[in-house]
Amino acid sequence: MRVSSQGVTVVALLADPDAPTEIAQRMARTLPARLADKSGQGRRFDVEVVSEPFSAGTEDPPTLMRRIMDRGRAESWDIVVALTDLPLHSHGRKLVVDLSHEYGLALLSLPPLGGLRLQTRARRAVEEAVLSLAGPRATGAGEPPRSQPLLGPFASRLAPIHPGQVGEEETADLRYVVSGPRGYLRVLVGMVRANRPWRLVPGLSKALAAALATGAVATVNSTIWNLAESLSAPRLVIATVGSVALMIGWLIVDAQLWHRSAEVSREARQRARLYNASTVMTVGIGVLVCYGGLIVINLVWALFILNGQVFASTTRTPLHAAEYWTLSWFVASVATVGGALGSGLESDEAIRAAAYSKREQERRRMLQDDDGDQLAT
Repeated sequence: MRVSSQGVTVVALLADPDAPTEIAQRMARTLPARLADKSGQGRRFDVEVVSEPFSAGTEDPPTLMRRIMDRGRAESWDIVVALTDLPLHSHGRKLVVDLSHEYGLALLSLPPLGGLRLQTRARRAVEEAVLSLAGPRATGAGEPPRSQPLLGPFASRLAPIHPGQVGEEETADLRYVVSGPRGYLRVLVGMVRANRPWRLVPGLSKALAAALATGAVATVNSTIWNLAESLSAPRLVIATVGSVALMIGWLIVDAQLWHRSAEVSREARQRARLYNASTVMTVGIGVLVCYGGLIVINLVWALFILNGQVFASTTRTPLHAAEYWTLSWFVASVATVGGALGSGLESDEAIRAAAYSKREQERRRMLQDDDGDQLAT
């Protein structure tokens, strides 16, 4: 690792666009002071944030580490920590961080950190990585870093993270991975968090317009009034589940969001299951947010438009709070089905842009191109 002549360690946060860049920019505000306090010895740190798609076209950790090394050589950086929201894999395990103490490099994958308190966990991971790379082992003193894990505090805070296998020819000399059911769940939640499922609602303007129009018409339909009053709570729940499942299935099938791997290896199948599970959860959360919004909008519309005497004469039931709620609930299910049909007017690219992060969109386009090339040959 190079040491700046002014006695300041220059740390570059090389971040993929979108969420990784936002996380890097937020942590850069306090990172220099925190690193100086933790390192002691009067050491100073200067942190720079560089946003560029360093992971474009590949998700192979050794390849990414070489890219980071080449990028660092072109600048006057002492330490480079790269952040990506792509899930990375190594030797059948899900990668958390790769470190090279010889070159002062770190590659951090954000999904294994989970979906809760991501900013705090990412900051702690970067702090531990930088302090490890800036320590005496990084300058050649003592035993090689390969002989002993260096990120004990980092691993204990973010269990079930543990050291992973590193190839002899790789740039990295220390690797941390996650495994087991807890590790799988953490990566899955992290992938869903990276996709930002709440963006699905405004991203599907045509589907949302169709759902709102369907709900507005259904609210003033006397047949819907009678159906809503005749349905029990279990049947309303079934209507909710059915309409939400229909919307999720339609979006995934119509926009071709389901991932099919051309590879037949066990690792490829596991990766495909992980990607598909994140797709279902991402779309599902987005649809549920949309469904909740429809209930609120339908309730407000019903309070404004319905006449209690007309409703009572048609259904033979007084229009009270329970009737408003039941009608809004049932109309939301009907409107969701209308929204599913309206989503067919959306382009596949619009749905993918609403459902996935930028890195995930690029990864899926790359996989589709690779599968197309394999079929062509």
